[in-house]
Amino acid sequence: MLDELIDSLRVITLPTKTNFRGIDHREVALFKGRQGWAEFSPFLEYDDLESTAWLRCAIEAATIAAPAFKRSSIAVNGTIPAINDKKRIEEIVALYPGVKTFKIKVGDNLSEDVARIAAVKSLHPQAAIRIDVNGSWSVDDALRNLYAMYEEVGAFEYVEQPCNTVEELRELKSKIRIPLYIAGDEVLRKAKDPFDVNLDGAVDYLMLKVQPLGGINRAMKLAEHHKIPVVVSSALESAVGILYGLKLAAILPTLDFACGLATASLLKSNVGNLPIVDGNIQITEFEPNFEGLDVSPERFDWWKNRIMRTAELLK
Repeated sequence: MLDELIDSLRVITLPTKTNFRGIDHREVALFKGRQGWAEFSPFLEYDDLESTAWLRCAIEAATIAAPAFKRSSIAVNGTIPAINDKKRIEEIVALYPGVKTFKIKVGDNLSEDVARIAAVKSLHPQAAIRIDVNGSWSVDDALRNLYAMYEEVGAFEYVEQPCNTVEELRELKSKIRIPLYIAGDEVLRKAKDPFDVNLDGAVDYLMLKVQPLGGINRAMKLAEHHKIPVVVSSALESAVGILYGLKLAAILPTLDFACGLATASLLKSNVGNLPIVDGNIQITEFEPNFEGLDVSPERFDWWKNRIMRTAELLK
């Protein structure tokens, strides 16, 4: 089956509008099966073992029909990278028409983080604000920084992965004395066995990212297993990968939060268009347009070899 999918393989590079996760181009691999196009795009630094879930998701997307949708459009949040120029922040906020929730990357510098949050709030005073730390704080760092942020900019809808481990998150929740809701991301998707992680007392909400978790069916099982309210988010994918994340959000029994599925707005070019209208993205099938996006033959071979190595670990 994989050999048939590889025959349709395209590898593309998508320039970003601003530095995001330290990159200014996003390389992704796409292939087509009986259910349409699918994406395999673990970040370049991920090893083959960590990439297996991403490949499992891509194979599922290409070959297995998604369950029935419970909604046809998904409310999304805007994503603000860790930038400090007020004009650039204003430009990026404007990429998300009608959006009522913003997730802001923080964690490296407290004063810059506070200024970034304040800049977004000045543009959208009524917006719900989330911050994403990517697990970079110790418990002491988190206590100090969250108290300071609360003093300056008020409470957040939630704080995503303030610390790295379940134990640290549980300790933080037990110690902090201001309103705090924690969303877990890496603590689930980077776990050796995400079904075996005890999240009790550590997180209030769970981030579901369809590629890193191995596809729609596995993500749904994880949500059912942990019984924690969920938010669907993305991994800076192309429109193909975003569409599959939208399908996961459409399938969930309940969806109480805006989803982090608007990151295509941070890309200069893409293979398809999923416009934001009044803060929502409609689930719309499209045929990818690859014009001008293909990588060099050397990069194509690198990705093809990566897929074949990763596939060996799925056997």
